[in-house]
Amino acid sequence: MAHRERYLVGLDVGTSTVCAVVGESLDDGSLDVVGIGVAESHGIKRGAVVNLEAAVDSIKKAIDEAELMAGVEVDSVHLALSGPHIKGFNSRGVIAVAGKNREITRDDVRRAIDAAKAVALPTGREILHVLPQDFVVDEQDGIGAPVGMTGARLEVNVHIVTGSQSSTQNIVACVNRAGVTVAETVVEQLAASESVLTEDEKELGVALVDIGGGTTDIAIYERGSLWHTAVIGVGGDHFTNDIAVGLRTPVPDAEKIKRKCGCALSGMVDEDETMEVASVGGRQPRLMARRVLSEILQPRAEEIFHQVWDEIRRAGYEKSLNSGIVLTGGGAILEGMPEIAEQIFDLPIRRGCPAGVGGLADHVSNPEFATAVGLVLYAQRNHAGDAGRMAGAGAFGRVAGKLRGLFKEFF
Repeated sequence: MAHRERYLVGLDVGTSTVCAVVGESLDDGSLDVVGIGVAESHGIKRGAVVNLEAAVDSIKKAIDEAELMAGVEVDSVHLALSGPHIKGFNSRGVIAVAGKNREITRDDVRRAIDAAKAVALPTGREILHVLPQDFVVDEQDGIGAPVGMTGARLEVNVHIVTGSQSSTQNIVACVNRAGVTVAETVVEQLAASESVLTEDEKELGVALVDIGGGTTDIAIYERGSLWHTAVIGVGGDHFTNDIAVGLRTPVPDAEKIKRKCGCALSGMVDEDETMEVASVGGRQPRLMARRVLSEILQPRAEEIFHQVWDEIRRAGYEKSLNSGIVLTGGGAILEGMPEIAEQIFDLPIRRGCPAGVGGLADHVSNPEFATAVGLVLYAQRNHAGDAGRMAGAGAFGRVAGKLRGLFKEFF
C-alpha cells in the first residue's frame, strides 16, 4: 500500500447542519475522532446548493472549528452526497472467462464489473458507486470472492448508485471554494451504514433510515451487501415548519421547541405537561400543553414512516428485514420516533449512533454524526488516502473476503 493518510476528514453538508469530523488513523488500524466541527447550514436545500456564498461560509465554519479542535490543517475531505437526485438500481454483468485453464483472475472480475456498469444513463447523470453484491460462476451463485475458482462464465450482481452531475459539481465547488479539495464523494446512506450498522445486521437483512433535515435516505442490506437505496423528500425541517405554522411561532423558536419538548407519539406525553411558546410580532410568549406539540408532530412522523414502508414494499424487501430497521440522522433524535416506527413497521427498531471509533467518541455518539463519522470510517477502510484513487493493481493489495476490500474503485 502506497502512502496512507494519518488524518481523514469526513464532511457532511446537510440541509440544516454542516458536520466535519477529523479522524486519526492509528497504527493498529483503529480510528480516533480528534476534531469535530458543526455549523448551521445555509444555502443548501435537500442536498442541492441554492446559495453558493452562504454554503461556502457554512462549510468554512465547520471545517475551521474541526481544525481548531484537532490541531491539524485540513486540506482534503471525504464528502457525503445526498438529495432526491440520487438514484440506485441493480445491474448484472456476464463475461466468458478468458484464461486457457478457465481459472478466474482479477482481470475477469474487473471485466465482469465493467460489463455490469455499461448501462445507458440519461444525459447529465453519472455513476457514483458500483457495489458488487455477489458472483455466479457457471451455475453456482452466492459466491463472495471468485478469484482462483474455475468456470467458463462469470456473472456479477452489482448495485449502481447514480447522481446528477451538476448537483455533485455544485457541492464540490462549494467545498473547493471553502479552501479544501474533495478526495472522494460517498453517498450518504453508504457512509451512515458504515458507522451505525453491524455486520450481523447487514447479513440478516436490515434497512437504514437516515432522517436528515431535508430528506430521508434509505439503504437496504441483505447477505452483507447493499441491495436498494432510495431518497424520500421529507425530513426534520418539515417537523419544524409544521410547528411554526401550527403554534404560530418563528421558525428558529419552532426548532428550539422541537429539540427541547418535541415528542412524536402523543400517547407518551402527560396531559398536564406544559411548555412556553414564543409568539410572532413581539407579543408575549404563551404557555401551552406539550400534548398539542405532539399532535402536530405525530402525523408528520407517520407520513415519513409510511413513505419509507411504501418504498420498502415497492422494492420487495418487506419480508427480508430480519434485523429490523435502524433509525439515524438528526431526525431520529426526536423522542417517540422509535416507538411510532415500531407501530407502523411492526419490526424491531433501534436508534443508530456512530460506533467503531475512539478518541472523542462520546461527543459523536449521536445520530446526527452518523454520516460524518461513517465517511471517515469508509475512507479508512478503503485506504483512499492516495487522493481517493489507489494506483492500478495496488487497489488489490490484499484480497479481502468481503467484496469491499477487493474492489475499491475501478471507476
